[in-house]
Amino acid sequence: MNIQLVAIGKTDNKALQALIDEYVKRLSFYIKFDITIIQDLKNSKNLSEIQQKEKEGELILSKIVSTDYLILLDENGKTFSSVGFSNELQKKMNAGLKTLVFVIGGPYGFSESVYLRANSKLSLSLMTFSHQMVRLFFIEQVYRSFTILKNEPYHHQ
Repeated sequence: MNIQLVAIGKTDNKALQALIDEYVKRLSFYIKFDITIIQDLKNSKNLSEIQQKEKEGELILSKIVSTDYLILLDENGKTFSSVGFSNELQKKMNAGLKTLVFVIGGPYGFSESVYLRANSKLSLSLMTFSHQMVRLFFIEQVYRSFTILKNEPYHHQ
């Protein structure tokens, strides 16, 4: 199985990007993991919230193929403990999925067309985090999940 993270806009904080790069490197020992960054929309200040979500939605959907299992990182998604999330990843691997795609949307969330295409939604927390920090938190949790599945000492209970 491959895991892909699709996100809107680049990470411009160098410290955050260095940590993201570190966890992506660590993940490479367990699974093929890719990040796809969709450029921020130009002139987004001239777009309504709905127009911005629609345009971002078109770009997101252009990165997805029909066989991808799509999970949106969404405040209304299902929450898991770290162990629960690792079990969920194991179920997806056991199901024989080729590519599991997680998406971090833009500042206003997702368009209706993206919600309709999604297979499920995942919430990392009831709190709100910057989109750049969510990338780091999510990638760290994927890494943590694989250390849990391999019974490695990274995660403590």
